[in-house]
Amino acid sequence: MEAKFTGSKDYVASEELMAAVDVAIALQKPLLIKGEPGTGKTMLAEAISQSMEKELYIWNIKSTTKAQDGLYVYDTIQRLYDSQFGEEGVDDIAHYIKLGKLGEAFKSDEQVILLIDEIDKADLEFPNDLLWELDKMEFYIHETKETVKAKVRPIVVITSNAEKELPDAFLRRCIFHYIAFPDREQMTEIVNAHFENLEENVLKNALDTFYWIRSIKDIRKKPSTSELIDWIRALTLSGISTDKLREELPFIGVLLKKDEDLEALKRAKLY
Repeated sequence: MEAKFTGSKDYVASEELMAAVDVAIALQKPLLIKGEPGTGKTMLAEAISQSMEKELYIWNIKSTTKAQDGLYVYDTIQRLYDSQFGEEGVDDIAHYIKLGKLGEAFKSDEQVILLIDEIDKADLEFPNDLLWELDKMEFYIHETKETVKAKVRPIVVITSNAEKELPDAFLRRCIFHYIAFPDREQMTEIVNAHFENLEENVLKNALDTFYWIRSIKDIRKKPSTSELIDWIRALTLSGISTDKLREELPFIGVLLKKDEDLEALKRAKLY
């Protein structure tokens, strides 16, 4: 199978991840991505969009999100308001149908990338409620008696932080890939993709300290890739020496965000 996705200028993808993207596209199935926060799950869809030069639609899922929200919403309140003030076109129900991100992706004349971000934030029934639409690539608008069918099947990327178990019926319809946390070699590639001419000594000391912090067992929210990049950016902008980075730990609040993790770090420094 000819590879279609090779990462992007700012996104370093593993061979396994690139293969998973290609398989999902070839089989026309949603790509379900899991991994701990900060491993680039959301950025993957952006990278696919850039690499393949296709528009990106993002559907951010919240705890209150319903599957219907991604299809369409019938704005009855606006129609009632317009009718009270004698607005023209109030009898045209289609005027009050607003498509959600899934509906917009289906309506597009060209293939787009659709990101359903953090699907496990919604209730347990949410994934099952999307099975028909993701399988058949169509949905029915009851108010206008119209079937919206995808003109071109979108490339669907779904992310999950594994906060909830997803239904088996939903999982069967997806291509699954777990993004493992980058090892030092891959992390070096990722950092270098974000910085031009980064001093080797700064990179070495930052990675040494970063992976040491992540190895401390009592730290609950371990720093992520994005936080490492922010930390290195803070170090380079400040111009301070990184020779005693592990001892001095400047700008530690960029990496650790919980009081108990800062306390765990202090304890680790004593040994």
